[in-house]
Amino acid sequence: MCQLLAMSCKLPATINFSFEGFATRGGQTDEHRDGWGIAFFEDQGCRMFLDTLSSVSSPIANLIKHYPIKSRYVIAHIRKATEGSGGVALQNCHPFQRELWGRPWIFAHNGQVNAFTDRSGIPSIHAAVGQTDSERAFCYVLNQLRARYSAQPPLSELTRSIRELAQEIAVFGTFNFLLSNGEFMFAHCTTNLHFVTRRYPFTTVKLIDCDMQIDLSKHNSVNDVISVIATQPLTTNEHWQAFEPGELRVFVDGRSVDVSENPVTL
Repeated sequence: MCQLLAMSCKLPATINFSFEGFATRGGQTDEHRDGWGIAFFEDQGCRMFLDTLSSVSSPIANLIKHYPIKSRYVIAHIRKATEGSGGVALQNCHPFQRELWGRPWIFAHNGQVNAFTDRSGIPSIHAAVGQTDSERAFCYVLNQLRARYSAQPPLSELTRSIRELAQEIAVFGTFNFLLSNGEFMFAHCTTNLHFVTRRYPFTTVKLIDCDMQIDLSKHNSVNDVISVIATQPLTTNEHWQAFEPGELRVFVDGRSVDVSENPVTL
């Protein structure tokens, strides 16, 4: 299967260090050789990079490792093409982007939901360009949200709808996904997803997949809060928290928040 990586921050930050370890899994320490992609939210825009080459051999991936793009929300994906998910082609690389309520929405998926089809009868404003079950599921979610709400609803209400839709699709297989519009991020787990939240006092952390470490105290201030989400933990000396199967988490300003009990004002 594929692997996911995301970041949510209180203040704009770079993902270079985490991406260094993550990209290594795209053909060196793991088998995800069938393309990769990454999306950075910047203000109300989104900067995206996609490539059909493996992330260990892609010159674009090498650029990302060294180009200090700062963002509050980032989603990345390394791909292993599976039966029924489409071949190695740019249109099949995650993340996928669509517009909803005047903002770009970014989605990446790990797993298979090949048997899922849209039987709702709702007009399909969003349609898949490639051949992946992932993109079809993403379009279904956005079509459902557009039909339910003429404008972006409160986060608590939106979370309830995302949870309902995730449960509906997950019946058909594995539906680990990341979804963001640059204001907040949803992360849903069927099988494997982990996160770690970094805040003051920052320490030195070491990557699992390559011989690299970083002293976070030299790059972050007392006000920084950063959550990194990944299919599998990226570092050896931090406490990564595993998602429960079927769990949906919402990340705002670098924190995992319970929007049902503590409504968040954006």
